[in-house]
Amino acid sequence: MPLLRAALIDMYNGESNRGIPMLNKILHHYAREIEYDHFDVRAKTEIPDLSYDIYIFSGGPGDPLESGGAWQEPFYNLIGQLWDYNKQTEEPEAKKYCFFICHSFQMACHYFGLGKVTQRYKMSFGTYPVHKTHTGKEEPLFEGLSDPFYIADFRRYQVVEPDKERKKEMGATILCLEKLRPHVHYERAIMAMRFSPEMIGTQFHPEADPEGLLTHFMDPTRRQSIVEEHGEARYFRMIRDLSNPQKIQRTFDTLIPGFLDHAIGQLTMAVV
Repeated sequence: MPLLRAALIDMYNGESNRGIPMLNKILHHYAREIEYDHFDVRAKTEIPDLSYDIYIFSGGPGDPLESGGAWQEPFYNLIGQLWDYNKQTEEPEAKKYCFFICHSFQMACHYFGLGKVTQRYKMSFGTYPVHKTHTGKEEPLFEGLSDPFYIADFRRYQVVEPDKERKKEMGATILCLEKLRPHVHYERAIMAMRFSPEMIGTQFHPEADPEGLLTHFMDPTRRQSIVEEHGEARYFRMIRDLSNPQKIQRTFDTLIPGFLDHAIGQLTMAVV
């Protein structure tokens, strides 16, 4: 059986990051089913065509609403083309399966007109609980996760004020919301959304590998920097959550592997 083809869409603009290495690590586990190509979108204006079966859109730095980059129009065109292709294709084994992460998730929500992208009053940095919506409790991809479940979240921006009419028109559903914060009066951000049966996205980082992040954040220089900017309590909470197999590890083991397993199953269902 020929290998399925995946496009890893790198939105980090050439900056050093943990996201792409973690996504590479996950995809390497599927080497018997999937071959993949890496596309450096923002730094090199590399955009995949529609010949791939699976598209994973990474997180990235900066303002998701920035303008002026030569890559932006072809990037948004790709999202539109993937959406149109799936709407015109009836067979599940011929669809295009997409996962959007953090920066890409914000851009997808903006492109589809599903919510308002704004800057947070304060950067979210660390590990947090998120709560499933009623629809999220029925989402097959979330079946292995508790409610609330724990996520790694590093962002200055958010998606809020969902457009109910647009959501209904598309058939999109909100799957989980930011942690409960009764002491503040800010709207809870959308933390995951299913755009369609084939397209899903999360505001957080489901590719966050706890083992790798522990090594990364326990570096003395990095630890000092985090404590100075975000406080000692948040730093040690993050270390505890990364060390707990029922928290970030469970999310890491569940979401992207579950997405890939489902996509592979659908894309190969016609193969005898």
